[in-house]
Amino acid sequence: MGSSGSALRVCADHRGGINWLSLSPDGQRLLTGSEDGTARLWSTADGRCCALLQGPLPDMLQSTAPQVFSNMAVSVVPQNQGHESYVTFCQLEDEAAFTCSADCTIRRWDVRTGQCLQVYRGHTSIVNRILFTNGQLFSSSYDRTARVWAVDKGHVSQEFRGHRNCVLTLAYSAPKDLPTEPCLEAAMGGGLLVTGSSDDTAKVWQVASGCCHQTLRGHTGAVLCLVLDVSSHTVFTGSTDATVRAWDILSGEQLRVFREHQGSVICLELTDRLLYSGSADRTVKCWLADTGERVRTFPAHRHSVSALKYHEGTSESVPLKWGPHPRVARAVLTALCRRGGDPSSQSKVFTGSGDACARAFDAQSGVLQRVFRGHTFVINCLQVHGQVLYTASHDGALRLWDIRGLQSVPPLPRRPAAKRSLSRLFSNKVACAAPVPLQPA
Repeated sequence: MGSSGSALRVCADHRGGINWLSLSPDGQRLLTGSEDGTARLWSTADGRCCALLQGPLPDMLQSTAPQVFSNMAVSVVPQNQGHESYVTFCQLEDEAAFTCSADCTIRRWDVRTGQCLQVYRGHTSIVNRILFTNGQLFSSSYDRTARVWAVDKGHVSQEFRGHRNCVLTLAYSAPKDLPTEPCLEAAMGGGLLVTGSSDDTAKVWQVASGCCHQTLRGHTGAVLCLVLDVSSHTVFTGSTDATVRAWDILSGEQLRVFREHQGSVICLELTDRLLYSGSADRTVKCWLADTGERVRTFPAHRHSVSALKYHEGTSESVPLKWGPHPRVARAVLTALCRRGGDPSSQSKVFTGSGDACARAFDAQSGVLQRVFRGHTFVINCLQVHGQVLYTASHDGALRLWDIRGLQSVPPLPRRPAAKRSLSRLFSNKVACAAPVPLQPA
């Protein structure tokens, strides 16, 4: 394919920017949440929309609604069941989908029927993030709180108050992953929730009691992202102060600081004791998680790195169409990768950027292997499944790309950066934090 990949499919059904993209655990469906107030389910088998989860249409679309949807072979949820404002985040499970919105609510949907099963009300401002894990539903909001909900009943089980500004991101450590000492059993019985805020702190909460277990102080800017290593009880936080920090969630001790970025740290990915960080300085950096040593840098972006995904690699011998036994094919490929097998394509780092391009890098060498062009605005999220890269953009499109046969490409000539503001991209991450000037690439 040369230096630039062509899209296998362009899905432009949304009428507003796509804020998030989630892949189901079984790999059969994708879920997108959009500025148009709707969420859509897509099949990974053919890339087609199979359900539209929506509420009342925006006024500007009401007159054209019959024409817009008349030819779509999708199930449409009754209009009184959907969100009343833009969807900020979504998470897809095998049998249920969860969405949250600027309308201050969370909704749970049946992925088979497209019906809204539950509405969760209680937040008093934009719900920024949700996390469904271990049978529990967690949420974070601009109202300075995080909450855990009774999934089937729809009411708040516990509320976590203490942040002085918006709660932007969260992660959870289950009781089975925590120490079993008798003196800690009561505190750790419901697990620990970690939240990051625009008040420059992260906090660790006891889920059972709602009490703050630790406050992690050290950042001098908003905590935009975090990733939790449950095995070592360590959380890594990324901030507008251009640092990544590692913390012990049990003791609250700051373990190390990763300092080489020159702009806000926007996204993090942890795999095999390697930590990847994407930044407004237009780079991704790879660090040894246990020491803080930087081992490589992935440059070539012309704007902020807004999305990041590590992928173990795919085999050229497995076709894009999985055939009659998709689960068997996926299991064989996964086993090969875990055993250190030799799929024809090695591990990759995929990035999305404010320059409207996605990129594929060789994870070991840091060499740029392909640039995926076609979006017209910032890429907010990406997923990889099989041999397909899925990118979701603020231009409203979901694009599917073939990632077979990735090869090194020469550096591209520089061109002026886009003048269009990315303020809307970071509105649900940075909140009121001051912007950090970009440094020349």
